[in-house]
Amino acid sequence: MEATRTNVANGRVDEEPKKMERKRKSVFWTYVLWAFGGLFGAHHVYLERDKQAFVYFSTLGGYVGFGWLRDIYMIPWYVADANEDPRFLEDFKQKVRTNRKPPFSTVRFAAETGVAYLWAGIYRSAIPEDEVYGINFRHLLLLTPFVIAFGVWVVGNIGRERGSIWFALGAAYLFYPTLSYIGDDTMWLFLMTVASAWSFDTFSKEWRLKPRKKKGLVRRLFYLTLAAAFYISLLVSYFYFNAVVTDSEGEEIKLSEAIRHFLTSPIWLDLKASLEATWNQAVHQGFWATWAQLIDLTDPRGEINAYKVLGLSQTATQKEVTARWRALSRDNHPDKIKGSEQERREAQEKFMEIQQAYDILSKAKNRRQRRNRKSDDDENVVDSGDR
Repeated sequence: MEATRTNVANGRVDEEPKKMERKRKSVFWTYVLWAFGGLFGAHHVYLERDKQAFVYFSTLGGYVGFGWLRDIYMIPWYVADANEDPRFLEDFKQKVRTNRKPPFSTVRFAAETGVAYLWAGIYRSAIPEDEVYGINFRHLLLLTPFVIAFGVWVVGNIGRERGSIWFALGAAYLFYPTLSYIGDDTMWLFLMTVASAWSFDTFSKEWRLKPRKKKGLVRRLFYLTLAAAFYISLLVSYFYFNAVVTDSEGEEIKLSEAIRHFLTSPIWLDLKASLEATWNQAVHQGFWATWAQLIDLTDPRGEINAYKVLGLSQTATQKEVTARWRALSRDNHPDKIKGSEQERREAQEKFMEIQQAYDILSKAKNRRQRRNRKSDDDENVVDSGDR
């Protein structure tokens, strides 16, 4: 049976012979990719919805997972679209007959506005506020309307809808001079984004009646990687040139300077020395021996903290432990506290902490005694065998 390609044009379904059978997309594998890489758009790459994949990558799953969760019930529809399923095409044909242009969608309009606003905000934040090597990059802010229009256009061209960028771009640039009247950058940016999205939906949006031209996987991944690299470079530029941290005195310090100073701080140098010592120990003594010592340092049985509670060193004998426990229990007994309810409650907590510390060290003593007895018994068995 000859394979066919289905095109929708003017409400009619036409079929053209295919040169080769296209591999059908699987609902199962789409859900697998959704589960393990969906926040970064992996399932949309698989379904060849590259624009939507990049939107998910740049917004962490469609604004921190909202679109990702929505895809739980949208995936079968996406797969049917990718496979040009006859029932999907029949439904799409009915929509084209009923509506001359795609009807208004609250979800799509919100996505256009949200993505464009985010991209524009990141772009503006990435432009260095100070000169870099004597070059002032602030004039690049004039491209803000283009970034907004591009964000609107990308979302508006996802799936079976399309439109040109020009109306969205024109509306954004017409709104750009109103900054001096609005004053607030955040509100101005938001209103400019809404104007651009409204213009696109009103004047540009139309049905995508012809299938997209298929591109090879390598080519698609190249463009996606290029777009991701550019987006990440904007984030890096923001963190390096403009991001700040606030110290205890309320003074703002550039993040890049704070990181540079952190790398010479005592806390980092001590940590670095500890990591280097651990690495050298692992090289000479082996990974598992080093791992066992690291586990011991985490105090899994609470013995180190128990010695600290009793005010003793880890070399203290059991006799010293018992003597110290009795003295602390006597001095911190709740019945001796005649103060407020808060003071009695704190004394009770301190008393219980002392008892728990003594129990931990007593159990440790018993455990060591059992281990020593077992070791002695094993040695006696070996000696008897030798005789």
